[in-house]
Amino acid sequence: MSIKYLHTMVRVKDLETSMAFYQLLGLHETRRWENEGGRFTLVFMAPPNQPECPVELTWNWDGDDGLPSDSRHFGHLAYEVDNIYETCQHLMDNGVTINRPPRDGRMAFVRSPDNISIELLQEGEALPPAEPWESMENTGHW
Repeated sequence: MSIKYLHTMVRVKDLETSMAFYQLLGLHETRRWENEGGRFTLVFMAPPNQPECPVELTWNWDGDDGLPSDSRHFGHLAYEVDNIYETCQHLMDNGVTINRPPRDGRMAFVRSPDNISIELLQEGEALPPAEPWESMENTGHW
């Protein structure tokens, strides 16, 4: 028996807004499929040089009133970054709330426009604690 990772799928309410968020994280579109009969679009976005690790954004053209208001049943997406402080600053500079700041120099959480929890992990060893992150409080939940 063998198993192979394919992708993680999340439903999105606004495709362009969600794509812009994942682009801020550094992902780029690797492929797209528009299904006229089913009236939906699938956009696969992955980190550079990792097309085998996509997130699939599923957008229903006619809306999705069944989309939960809080996607906690999903869990989270996790991405490793080369500098957690720079990544979080970049996200904040672009209007993203840092729900769980990287106080430990190792881990942070943010939420996508569709309330998907995103875990950011520092590559290798944790960075030394630094301000403003060390004293920053949690915002909301992740």
